[in-house]
Amino acid sequence: CNKAALIELTIRLRTYLLPKETHLKATMPLANSMKSWKALQAHAAENMPHLRHLMEDEKRVDSLQASFEGIYMDYSRQNVTAKTMELLMDLAEEARVLDKFKEMAQGKKINSTEGRAVMHMALRADKGDPFSVDGKDVVGPVHEVLGKIKAFSDKVRSGAHKGATGKALTNVVAVGIGGSYLGAEFVAEALSTGPAAEGAKGRTLRFLANVDPVAVERSLRGLDPETTLVVVISKTFTTAETMLNARTLRKWYCQGFRTPRHTFCIVIMIMVLRIRKGCSDCIDSVTIRN
Repeated sequence: CNKAALIELTIRLRTYLLPKETHLKATMPLANSMKSWKALQAHAAENMPHLRHLMEDEKRVDSLQASFEGIYMDYSRQNVTAKTMELLMDLAEEARVLDKFKEMAQGKKINSTEGRAVMHMALRADKGDPFSVDGKDVVGPVHEVLGKIKAFSDKVRSGAHKGATGKALTNVVAVGIGGSYLGAEFVAEALSTGPAAEGAKGRTLRFLANVDPVAVERSLRGLDPETTLVVVISKTFTTAETMLNARTLRKWYCQGFRTPRHTFCIVIMIMVLRIRKGCSDCIDSVTIRN
């Protein structure tokens, strides 16, 4: 039984052994058993007018639009009516969606399976915004980490941080799987056009999640190890697929150079000491807590 398997087993056991009160919070009825859900089902079974007829209502667009803080929502092009929206709001109320949002904003432990708070808001909060968990501020530490990320990124972009042979790092391969890398890939895709794309000219960014050799070959095709930075993203640094790909890329680099020092960066959730002890070739380390 290897170390990764033991850690996975420990996580699963921890889920089952959570305090009883944690499990009680997860006993809320399923949405499809709620009265409001059944009302929606009955509404959906009705003969709804075709969207082209719905769009003939001049007041429809105004009644099915909303905006907040630069976010614009337009439901008028969906096959819904004011009655549909009313029933959806009834479902949200019965399912306590707003209550759950308020609990999340207060730092309460609404993640019932893991017994912890959900802190996505802290990752997006402005410096100084109030957000605490168990009485401890979490926004300050988040901005401290963001500052480290920016400082390191600026050094790479400016050429101040160079590869093992002294060349500037112009290529990046991000290694991860699932939620560990999808956010970064989403941002990269969103910024792939316009001014951001102009600023990235001459640089290459690729993502690797699949352990298939073909996927590995595609992610490395045309890249020079001397000018490539590998970013390994893993909350625990034990995910089997991510670790396999990280070792594969390390081997690719070491075919021409003795050590990947200055070219491997690890983004991880646990202690910095653990990172440096477990991967002595890391050029920098950032702790990410969620």
